Amino acid sequence: MTKFAEQRRAAILAMLEQNTSVQVSEIAKAFGVSCVTVRSDLDVLAHDGKLRRTHGGAISLSKTLTVSIQDRRINVNVEAKRAIAHEAASFVRAGQSVLVDTGTTGLALVQALNSCGALTLITADLTIADYIDRAMPSAEVVLLGGTLRKAHRYTSGPAAVSALLALRPDVAFVCPTSFAPRHGFMTNYEGMAELKRAFLSCAGATYVLMDSSKINAPGLYYFGDVSDVDGIFMESDPHGVMTACVKDTSTQLVLAR
Repeated sequence: MTKFAEQRRAAILAMLEQNTSVQVSEIAKAFGVSCVTVRSDLDVLAHDGKLRRTHGGAISLSKTLTVSIQDRRINVNVEAKRAIAHEAASFVRAGQSVLVDTGTTGLALVQALNSCGALTLITADLTIADYIDRAMPSAEVVLLGGTLRKAHRYTSGPAAVSALLALRPDVAFVCPTSFAPRHGFMTNYEGMAELKRAFLSCAGATYVLMDSSKINAPGLYYFGDVSDVDGIFMESDPHGVMTACVKDTSTQLVLAR
């Protein structure tokens, strides 16, 4: 290994200590090397047990408690989430205020918004806020307060809902855990269900981001129905389930191209 490669890998580990996670693109830009070289560096460090590889980057092993849940999900339905995020990002204009829900689909949306210019992004998700802070210098972040749900990296509860009541974002993007045709949009945590209900009523326009695996997936707490949102972004609609559900509403179903 060359001395430069050794120094670069040491610097990558230092970046992880500061930021918990790193992306291939930001490392490549920082060191002026190719993404192929960075992936090789990360693979070597992962093999040596110094970090954990994720799709598009890596996370610190010393901080896996707070990222473990999202880390498990970040490689699930990656292409579907990217397609949904890309389509949804086209509905956002520079200068707007945008509320983004927690989770990996919300993170994919924020990454897709990177080229939109100046935005004000509102979120309860610490991973999303951290990404904006590191990778989107022209964007402002409003981080909702509340109680931190450990290992999930988001806040919820009365303080988060109260903070949201003082805001009127231009557009909101909400990410359910599941959708049950005879029940509606669902999540598995009561505190987040309360916050998501507030998300549905606070913005000028409200959209749901949901890959097709969420249809009839497990979900305990109801927080809204298709008639509560302006549109639903999906990568596909297996068996026409969502098409049937929005048929008699003004809600638009947008299938990612």
